[in-house]
Amino acid sequence: MNFIRFALLLFATLLLISNPGVAQDRSTGGIKGKVRVETGTPDGVTIVVRQGEHEVSRHVTDKSGAFAIQRLPPGFYGLTFRKPGLSVGTVENMEVKAGKIRSMGDRLILTIDEGSIAFVRGSVFNQDGRSVSGVRVELAKIQEDGSAKKIDSRITNETGSFVFRLAPDAAKYRVTAKPNGLEPIARVVTVEGAAVYRVALSFPPSPKQPSP
Repeated sequence: MNFIRFALLLFATLLLISNPGVAQDRSTGGIKGKVRVETGTPDGVTIVVRQGEHEVSRHVTDKSGAFAIQRLPPGFYGLTFRKPGLSVGTVENMEVKAGKIRSMGDRLILTIDEGSIAFVRGSVFNQDGRSVSGVRVELAKIQEDGSAKKIDSRITNETGSFVFRLAPDAAKYRVTAKPNGLEPIARVVTVEGAAVYRVALSFPPSPKQPSP
């Protein structure tokens, strides 16, 4: 009987040594949640965990925007959320209790930082130079192999205008207007950073009919 008790005690001791997190779960807590973004993908959002001005730890969201921060001593924490092209999000006074994982849900939404993105603005004109509303405009990113991958589309407004908001990373895009009954019109726009890039898409003049 004594041998069996000794073996069980030894097994429990080895289990705690090989997995120290088991012994800490009851004395620490955590925070989990999901970040949503106004544009783009929610992966790669950096989360800085703070107590006052002191950084405690740093984490990154997964491809769905989810995160799980563990092994935080009980107390109050602030969280800062950052990703290029998006506004900085902050949450203060998050209380962490021992043995508990606090859920933030998915209520945090990072909006666009207007000062750190690229705008592609343009207008569509007819043969007479007048703006045309209701025209579909597609935006495609030109890949390294020369192919184009469609990433967004718009319908021109009442003044014939459209706008796309993009990450400021250097890239080439193809803007194509597809008016009903006419051939598509395309222009290439090179984005080099956070700025406004303008493009005009004009229908070519109608070919003259030969005189009878």
